[in-house]
Amino acid sequence: MDKETFELIAPCHFGLEAVLKREIQNLGYEIIAVEDGRVTFRTDAAGIPRANINIRTAERIMLKCGEFSAKTFDELYEGTRAIAWERILPRDARFWVTKATTNRSALYAASSIQAIVKKAMVERMSSVYHINRFAEDGDEYPVRVFIMKDIVTIGLDTSGVSLHKRGYRKLVGKAPISETLAAALLMLTPWREDRILVDPFSGSGTFPIEAALIGANIAPGVNRDFTACTWEKLLPKKLWYDAYDEARSLEKRDVKMNIQGYDLDSEIVKAARTNAIDAGVDEYIHFQTRDMKDLSNPKPYGFIVTNPPYGERLEEKEALPQLYSTLGEVYSNLDRWSMFIITSYEDTEKYIGRKADKNRKIYNGMIQARFYSFMGPKPPKREG
Repeated sequence: MDKETFELIAPCHFGLEAVLKREIQNLGYEIIAVEDGRVTFRTDAAGIPRANINIRTAERIMLKCGEFSAKTFDELYEGTRAIAWERILPRDARFWVTKATTNRSALYAASSIQAIVKKAMVERMSSVYHINRFAEDGDEYPVRVFIMKDIVTIGLDTSGVSLHKRGYRKLVGKAPISETLAAALLMLTPWREDRILVDPFSGSGTFPIEAALIGANIAPGVNRDFTACTWEKLLPKKLWYDAYDEARSLEKRDVKMNIQGYDLDSEIVKAARTNAIDAGVDEYIHFQTRDMKDLSNPKPYGFIVTNPPYGERLEEKEALPQLYSTLGEVYSNLDRWSMFIITSYEDTEKYIGRKADKNRKIYNGMIQARFYSFMGPKPPKREG
């Protein structure tokens, strides 16, 4: 592995690779590959902290350590052992294969893959450090293995806890949307911080909070730490301090925003307020206990962005035609607004009362959903 540059792999929700690619390019890094559910890019060492702290739409940041072809366990062992692990891992490193996934490959037994990769790593380290037993009482270095069409990719998880865990969402309602997915969907819309945004099914507040973080340019990882924070052999502490300082210096705390979230459950509205306080964005959001049917606003060019009920249970499904019809009526009474809905409900357009301008297939966890875009007109350009 080149001392100066690193290849990083960022997994993301299927269907949202283009959003993640744009985020990485905005940080100034070179894209190497865009594949289903992941983007690979090249950075310097400082890119590892910067990517973890700033990227909103990736699930984690992996440091790519090696890639090779393997159809047998012997080839897997030899390929893993050939990687210069001693350049990355200190003698006391605690390392284990946290996950192995395979797709369309000769090797498919995850537990066997994990055991062989670990054994090969130990053998490599033993041959370099000339010791047979490792205490493994130092910092954590979780390893992940992906095998696709017999090509093995091995990486270290620099993030630790998944990046969707921003640290603010202690309290959730039922069927919450993940923070990374909410951020990505918001970034697919033309919403900007000077436009009204309403989520009439806001639950624990994820869409409004992620919008406020975007609008105030608050980095999603600025208030948490990461597994690689302790990897001083690879990343001097100064790189982390500099990345946190840079992110904080770019915040726009004086921005004025009109973001609203409604829910019928007063307890979940309280939870959303608490989450917004923990995220440091409560001043930008107005949460209230309110029925979606009471949504009205005299101002033009606003946005609805929401994750309404899908009706996964039969008794809920019966209520969906009325719910989506009401949402369609509410929307039609708003002046030149746009509306964006993520849902797996197949009759969404029928009951909203118009065909979406776009609809994009998205996976929300294991549920295949669609992101419907009902576009209003663009506001006139402001003079000056």
